[in-house]
Amino acid sequence: MNFSFYIARRYLFSRKKTNLINLISAISVVGLMVGTMGLIIGLSGFNGFDSLIKSLFSSFDPELRITVKEGKSFSTSGSQFDELRRMPDLAYYSEVVEDNALLRYRDRQVFATIKGVSDDYVKFSGIDSMITQGEFKLKDESNYYAVLGEGVAYNLAAGVKQMEPISVYVPKKGRESAFLPTGNFNQKLIYPSGVFSIQQELDSKYVIVPIGFAREIFEMPDKVSAIELKLKEGVSSKKTVAVISALLGNGYEIKNRYQQHDYLYKTMQSEKYATYLILILILVIASFNIVGSLTMLILDKKEDISILQSMGADKRTIRNIFLFEGWLISLLGAVLGTLAGLAVCQAQITYGLVKLSDKASAFIINAYPMKIEASDIILVVVSVSLIGFLAAWYPVRFISEKLFSDEIH
Repeated sequence: MNFSFYIARRYLFSRKKTNLINLISAISVVGLMVGTMGLIIGLSGFNGFDSLIKSLFSSFDPELRITVKEGKSFSTSGSQFDELRRMPDLAYYSEVVEDNALLRYRDRQVFATIKGVSDDYVKFSGIDSMITQGEFKLKDESNYYAVLGEGVAYNLAAGVKQMEPISVYVPKKGRESAFLPTGNFNQKLIYPSGVFSIQQELDSKYVIVPIGFAREIFEMPDKVSAIELKLKEGVSSKKTVAVISALLGNGYEIKNRYQQHDYLYKTMQSEKYATYLILILILVIASFNIVGSLTMLILDKKEDISILQSMGADKRTIRNIFLFEGWLISLLGAVLGTLAGLAVCQAQITYGLVKLSDKASAFIINAYPMKIEASDIILVVVSVSLIGFLAAWYPVRFISEKLFSDEIH
């Protein structure tokens, strides 16, 4: 065992001449432990919410979405799209017709985005698991049906139990009549069959309808707004995007799930690391106790330093003793804080100790979500160890020379 490390370990657990040194050392360990525990819990909380939001969006957003860079719609009749449909890496291919419309139900009106999807949309979207009322049903032998976002249904006061249709109004293309305004709009009726709840932004915006209904009301018999794709298990989305880009050319934009909500995910990551930096600053302040502890320890061990010098210990060896001492204090706090933080996170995951609301239906989940990631644990332990090392370096490098220059030199 390294001599300096051995002496530092003895100093860490041995009784000092002045009890205040033991107290300050204990406060240093506790301060770093609490800060480390806060970091583990805070980062795991952000991971939990991030994972929750991704799982919610994955129920609505496709793995890949193809749109045109210029304009709102495009034709899929070209040979490159035939080749796209035959790609072996695709599990599902779905064409989408999407645009804004005015909805009217009884005496209420609301603007919403009508999303026309194919019959097998539910096979790769997972939206059927987010239905809160009714069922995911788009058509039968005689009628078209709409699945409303919860926010849209609330604003219209529309429910699946009332057998009354919703009126959908869309401006006609290339027509304008000042004498007969109603002639400027396409109007169709559709019955609500279900209500979904995913996320507030989506719930208050979207209404899902059959693609045939959307083609008719938007006058798009041979065009689409987007193509949505689901890849086979184990297929790399990055490589598939490169293949599709080469196939379709530069006129199309291909986005994965993260790019479809790029701003949201970047904001969440920014908030996570802003929290990390704030808690790191708190740890830096807590590490000042290490400076005080080592300063007093150097004073307390003045006689030991003289004895070690007389036994042949050089300046570097004596410095390393106190440097290891400060590092051990920070490492002990980091280890205890990490274990405590992991215990709290696991208890929250298992038992849901901290609730979001007393009402079970107020949120999608009842308790704060947590997700433990190994990368965060490594980041926290390394950060705390580095802070402890720097906090120990100052008193060892400067204070020891000023106070014991005669003994050391």
